[in-house]
Amino acid sequence: MFNQSIVTLELLFKWECELIEFGGESDHVHLLIETHPSIDLSKLVNNIKTVTSRKLRSEFSQHLKNFYWTEKPQFWSGSYALISFGAQAPLDQLIKYVQNQEKPQ
Repeated sequence: MFNQSIVTLELLFKWECELIEFGGESDHVHLLIETHPSIDLSKLVNNIKTVTSRKLRSEFSQHLKNFYWTEKPQFWSGSYALISFGAQAPLDQLIKYVQNQEKPQ
């Protein structure tokens, strides 16, 4: 079975980032990622969306035909919320927040 978190971890490794915590709801995800200040965060988010969508379409193309009418279903909306935290926000509080989200299936 496809494991979305492995794809995300490999992708973040290429960006020299670290996934600290992962959670979400049925219609969105929360990723707590440690990055270098020089990382273009909008490019990182869009790359995560592109790579994970491509992988899902590749792994589950037959199954997706039951739910989508197009060959290239859109899994992510065009928008996202991105919040950058520095030393003002204790890391343990951020981890607890993400952990309190449901795990997406």
